[in-house]
Amino acid sequence: MKQTSSEDKILSIDIGGSHVKATILDNEGALLMDYEKIVTPPSPKPKQLIEVIQQLIKAFPVYDKVSVGFPGYVKNGVIFTAPNLGTDAWKGFDLAENLEQALGKPTKVVNDADMQGLGVVQGVGFEMVVTLGTGFGTAFLSDGYLLPHLEIAHHPITKSKTYDDYIGEKALEKEGEEKWNDRLKYIIGILKTVFNYDTLYIGGGNSRKIKFKLDDNIKIISNRDGIKGGARLWKQDKRENLITALKQNQ
Repeated sequence: MKQTSSEDKILSIDIGGSHVKATILDNEGALLMDYEKIVTPPSPKPKQLIEVIQQLIKAFPVYDKVSVGFPGYVKNGVIFTAPNLGTDAWKGFDLAENLEQALGKPTKVVNDADMQGLGVVQGVGFEMVVTLGTGFGTAFLSDGYLLPHLEIAHHPITKSKTYDDYIGEKALEKEGEEKWNDRLKYIIGILKTVFNYDTLYIGGGNSRKIKFKLDDNIKIISNRDGIKGGARLWKQDKRENLITALKQNQ
């Protein structure tokens, strides 16, 4: 697959449960335009969502590559789960290939928290990203490179609730901000013990509702920062190619 050149322009798309957002980045992740957004249809089918993306970007400047963050488990551009969009309609759908055909440009698709993580991490040590929105997203990076994705959102945290159930948008609406903050504090304690991260980044629309003091190695990030990960996503190939070359020479 073609590598990113120093002059490539990258269309970076963030698919969320409430909105689809997009902008154009340069090769270093700087925004070349303000990001635009459009409402995500309720439980959209794949073809419908691709049409929404085409509508959103119809007036965008020319771009060379496409990076997409998707709210679910993604492997090699294929969707396995889409808890906030409808897994039944999406399971097994090759979003990368279909978008590449629809937009006519090389396309990469990863989990949305993974792409946000690429946009915000410092690239030093073991860094973890969580997103607090419709659900609970997570990403793990070592020295700036993505590690295999884990869908912690689907893991049980109580006998009857997953992380999505416990700390997602519906829980916030049902329990209120005070109890939701207590739950988040409890979750952070678990993450700190289990993963022993060097830095934890917290993003997503509900991160602004945090009311308690965070540790010094925990940082609040914005969606605007996260969408910049669309440029770094293409640079991950360099590490993958190096690993492949080392294995071939053994």
